[in-house]
Amino acid sequence: MSRELRLRIVSGVILGILVLAATWAGGIWFRSLAVLIMVLMHYEFSTITNATTKAPLANAIGWMAILATAVFILTLLPQMAFAAIFIGACGAVLAGVTRGGGLWSATAIVYAGFSGLALAEIRGEGHFGLFAMLFIFAIVWSTDILAYFCGRALGGPKLAPPISPGKTWSGAVCGAVAGVVAGVGVAMIVRQDGGVMIALIALVLSIASQIGDLFESWVKRRFGAKDSSRLIPGHGGVMDRVDGLVFAAFAAFLLANLLPLADHAGGVDELAARLLGL
Repeated sequence: MSRELRLRIVSGVILGILVLAATWAGGIWFRSLAVLIMVLMHYEFSTITNATTKAPLANAIGWMAILATAVFILTLLPQMAFAAIFIGACGAVLAGVTRGGGLWSATAIVYAGFSGLALAEIRGEGHFGLFAMLFIFAIVWSTDILAYFCGRALGGPKLAPPISPGKTWSGAVCGAVAGVVAGVGVAMIVRQDGGVMIALIALVLSIASQIGDLFESWVKRRFGAKDSSRLIPGHGGVMDRVDGLVFAAFAAFLLANLLPLADHAGGVDELAARLLGL
């Protein structure tokens, strides 16, 4: 086993333990993790796009928006966090009208800001959020692992050659199937029910995670970057590790808010309860 592979495995195990521990603990611990991911994603996105040089004003507005969003997430003010993201993105676009580069800075704000907000809101404060995050983790990780190994083993037509030449349709399909199986499995453990709606939700989240992977690959290719950063030994950057997770979280957040997935009794209104139909 090469030194690089050993480093990758050790880093992955340590990161997995820390993430699962914070997810289990919930509360301020998971909100702090969500904020840390958000801040590091914004740093990496801004670095890839060279926002400090190409759009200094828009970049400064972006950092103010992200820091405000962090405070609002930590203090349980999601509506204010949403407002900070929206206002910051609009400010970055306006700054770009005169100084240039504003659109990429606005994208960084939305991408990183909603990553932190969606993760924090889905986990929430109670046990429903724990179930929902485990549901999402199972789907994303299963999708990622099976897509990689099936793609390498089966080969076939490429999924998006201009964006990510290594990805294949066989890997994408196998990953989606694995994500659905994993999601239904978690739902059956949690609520002894793995009906059609759960399978459909799992499929949507699996597809969203693969789109997130492609989006990050497109951004890196657009700016000639191999990795989003070198913050994680053997793994590249934070964006490289959570690109699928955050898009799945976006999709889960939208589904939980927009679709009537459950009939809530007793005033249960957690996003996770809507997501899993608890």
